[in-house]
Amino acid sequence: QVQLVESGGGLVQAGGSLRLSCAASGSILSINAMGWSRQAPGKQRELVARITSGGSTYYADSVVGRFTISRDDAKNTVYLQMNSLKPEDTAVYYCNALIRARAWSGFKDYWGQGTQVTVSS
Repeated sequence: QVQLVESGGGLVQAGGSLRLSCAASGSILSINAMGWSRQAPGKQRELVARITSGGSTYYADSVVGRFTISRDDAKNTVYLQMNSLKPEDTAVYYCNALIRARAWSGFKDYWGQGTQVTVSS
């Protein structure tokens, strides 16, 4: 059984910073790409940032220069450092990871339960 658990969300004023963490646990052989998505009320979930096993990164245009994604493979954890936060960054943030849990299985996409980030103006 594989689980992803996010932490680090909360309430912050515009211009402030937050650091989200997402730890994967359970039966894990290897982890490929890991990422963060967000969903604001009334909007579709959107990809915010992604990092491959080789360290290549992708960012949505709206967060370039403000957010940084990183990972610690020894801890099976992915981070999202969010700086210069804006009210429009308010959303539930979800992490996901492509995880291989069995030697005979392929990679499966696992998701966390989400953590609320609220940015006040």
